Amino acid sequence: MSRSFLITGGAGVLGINLTRYLLARGQRVTLLDLAALDYSDLLGQVRGIVGDVRRPADVEAALEDVDTVVHTAAALPLYSPEDIYSTEVEGTRNVLRLAREHGVERVVHISSTAVYGIPDHHPLLESDAVHGVGPYGSAKVEAEEVCQEFRSIGQCVPIVRPKSFLGPERMGVFAMLYEWAHEGHNFPILGSGNNRYQYLDVEDLCEAVWLCSTLPRDLTNDTFNVGAKDFGTPRTDFQAVLDHAGFGKRVIAIPERPAILVLRSLEKLGLSPLYKWIYEQVGKESFVAIDKAERLLGFRPQFSNKDSFIRNYDWYVDNLARLSVATGVTHRVAWAQGALRLAKLIF
Repeated sequence: MSRSFLITGGAGVLGINLTRYLLARGQRVTLLDLAALDYSDLLGQVRGIVGDVRRPADVEAALEDVDTVVHTAAALPLYSPEDIYSTEVEGTRNVLRLAREHGVERVVHISSTAVYGIPDHHPLLESDAVHGVGPYGSAKVEAEEVCQEFRSIGQCVPIVRPKSFLGPERMGVFAMLYEWAHEGHNFPILGSGNNRYQYLDVEDLCEAVWLCSTLPRDLTNDTFNVGAKDFGTPRTDFQAVLDHAGFGKRVIAIPERPAILVLRSLEKLGLSPLYKWIYEQVGKESFVAIDKAERLLGFRPQFSNKDSFIRNYDWYVDNLARLSVATGVTHRVAWAQGALRLAKLIF
């Protein structure tokens, strides 16, 4: 049966991929985003509204004739703490309150595994304590608390905690790996690179969102980790991209502690594309248990880490001619490499 979906943050990486996923299944889609829709394949197929989840009037306009909301709108860690808090927390409250007032059946909230903070064990379970680190992680925790408030008064609010996801349209920090691989450079990693690190393909994330949107509420009105079932380490997964690029280049391990000190200094000077959460965690284990989503939702990830990286790299190469040279702080554009661009001369 055709349903009507509102995707907040609809012009982002997940929003665009989810829109295509839903349209392929005969669903109706409205997008709400600060940015105007700029995909020719979607124009005329969706209702696009330029607006802000922090402004109630914009959310109300987008909720017209909507059955299900997928709330993906977020201010990423490179935004200001004020923008992060107002988007994640106040924006989430706006969406949930107005959806309830408009009789929307359910709101699927896209959270993050950043809510677990700096873990002391793996795999991480949905029942583990949450402790956000920094403005982004803390805001994600508080946004989930808002979701719990609305659950307590009868609203169906599935919470999805995805690992960092890859796939078509994804740039951000991964664009540096793809650029260096495509140009025939070695690629540095912090530490040995032998720590297990889980990612997620955006197509698998879309499937999880679909399941949370369509299965009975007694199964879905809960919190779910989602990530790849088959994953390796930064050394094995990044090397897969370099091998696929075909230049015979290698992942090069660099001492973790000195590199972190340098990156901290570069970040303070505004000369690094990496923020603290990335460079201080990439050398550590990071993976979640997905058993709950498998058991209750029937979630079955199709893509391994390597599959997702290679799929994302091929998309990058195929679209180089149209990709903007501009940089920014969203996942749809490359992040400015700053001083790290000079490192290509070494690697």
